[in-house]
Amino acid sequence: MSGNTAHSVVEPSATSKRIAGTIVVIYALITMVPLAWIFLTSIKSPPDSIAYPPRILFTPTLEGYCNLFSTRTRQTPEYIASLGAPQGTCDEVTRKRNMVIAGPSNFLPRFVNSLIIAFGSTFLAVFLGTLAAYGFSRFKVPLADDLLFFILSTRMMPPIAVAIPIYLMYRELGLSDTAIGMILLYTAVNVSLAVWLLKGFIDEIPREYEEAAMIDGYTRLQAFRKVVLPQATTGIAATSIFCLIFAWNEYAFAALLTSGTAQTAPPFIPTIIGEGGQDWPAVASGTTIFLIPILLFTILLRKQLLRGITFGAVRK
Repeated sequence: MSGNTAHSVVEPSATSKRIAGTIVVIYALITMVPLAWIFLTSIKSPPDSIAYPPRILFTPTLEGYCNLFSTRTRQTPEYIASLGAPQGTCDEVTRKRNMVIAGPSNFLPRFVNSLIIAFGSTFLAVFLGTLAAYGFSRFKVPLADDLLFFILSTRMMPPIAVAIPIYLMYRELGLSDTAIGMILLYTAVNVSLAVWLLKGFIDEIPREYEEAAMIDGYTRLQAFRKVVLPQATTGIAATSIFCLIFAWNEYAFAALLTSGTAQTAPPFIPTIIGEGGQDWPAVASGTTIFLIPILLFTILLRKQLLRGITFGAVRK
């Protein structure tokens, strides 16, 4: 035999790698087109944003971001001339359209509400889900299979299907248009997902680690905190991302149950109205800024997310 024709059945061939790489690159480019278009719209002027055919080459402007963070009123050229020199870029851009800045918009408070509600509900859902998953994984819970199926069944219908009962209940309890009400609601929706995801991760952690810790004098709680939690970090990170994405992007409940004090960014951004109709650059600016926290959170936890997705795939 002049050559060795043996090859690994696990390691892909060079051709397979090239094909897979090409598919991944094409898919990534396709999925990035909407995001790139949103960003480009955010730095267009209102006429350029609605031009047909769409303009690829245009003069960038910060008018969309200025309109997002401020409210404007139209004034006469004489009144604008009497104001003196513009105070900043936004003031200069606004005056070019014979308008003046009347005050800040409501976007920043709505964005802060999104941060508080989304991260607050994610923390509670993961915290409660971790405790429940540990209990189901380590203890003999009566009717455990039935309870787990009941928890899973709460994900079998769209949450908006129970919107009217929740609205009536919240109105009676005084939780409508409150941050605590939205946090509790999103926690209730996400906790079932957290329990099922985290139970799988905790099942993969050998019980012998905890038993050895308790033999050394640790209590059950100490063993859970110092042995189980560090090894479940990947699962907690992956679960946190999935719970945060739901709470961050949720629109229907936010539109139904909030209107002012606790309103989040998703129902607010589409209502941004400019002179003569929808202010698309401002809407695109708000969407661009709204994507940043979830993007940064995912990037910071990307290693744990990748490890968490493949955790337990290979058993020893």
